[in-house]
Amino acid sequence: TLFRSSALGLAGSLAPDRSDLDCCGGLSNLDFSKVDAAFIMTPTAYVDVTDFSFVVAALFIVFNPLFWNLVARWEHKTHFITRLFGSPYTACYSLGAVLFLLAFLRSHCFTEAMKTQPKFEALLCPAAFYSGMVLMGLGSLFVVSSFIALGFVGTYLGDYFGILMDEKVTSFPFNVMEDPMYWGSTMNYLGWAIINASPAGLVLTAVVAACYKIAIMYERPFTEKIYQQKEESQKKK
Repeated sequence: TLFRSSALGLAGSLAPDRSDLDCCGGLSNLDFSKVDAAFIMTPTAYVDVTDFSFVVAALFIVFNPLFWNLVARWEHKTHFITRLFGSPYTACYSLGAVLFLLAFLRSHCFTEAMKTQPKFEALLCPAAFYSGMVLMGLGSLFVVSSFIALGFVGTYLGDYFGILMDEKVTSFPFNVMEDPMYWGSTMNYLGWAIINASPAGLVLTAVVAACYKIAIMYERPFTEKIYQQKEESQKKK
């Protein structure tokens, strides 16, 4: 017992006083208002997903590919638009004009959404600006060259109207990547978001990419089926 008491007394004398650990008054003396918390800001500090302009832009991004896929498949099944205009070419040009207008509105809403959201200071530099310009240049190259290779009818779902191409396009940019018009458009949005130093623009670009990816998953098999039917009908002749 005497030994145990002595040991406890020695341990107590060697233990540091807690008041000594409370240096300079501890954390109570720190002025947290002067701490730069930029590095711990959450994404919600830069992107307000409830903002009206952001919501409208996101809805347009989702709506456009959904609209053209539903209308094109409906036309392929019923030929309603062709009967309405009296010609598959006139019907295709009319739908193409609507899709062009929707694409313009989507881009406008995308830009307006970025204007109402905070900018990311790290992207306000020449390197980011010129990177965005390069992306937009490449994206525009892919989009324009795709349009030239496919033509208006090929670009705007002519195959759903029964206007089929003689053979698959394999020239540039289709010899570089699959679906270059979609990914070129995505690059344009990404570059525009970087130029504007907009986290909201980056989020909306991700939505664009996701919608295009889903659209490709539905469009590619259906288009291949259309051309398979064409080949089978030609073999029967």
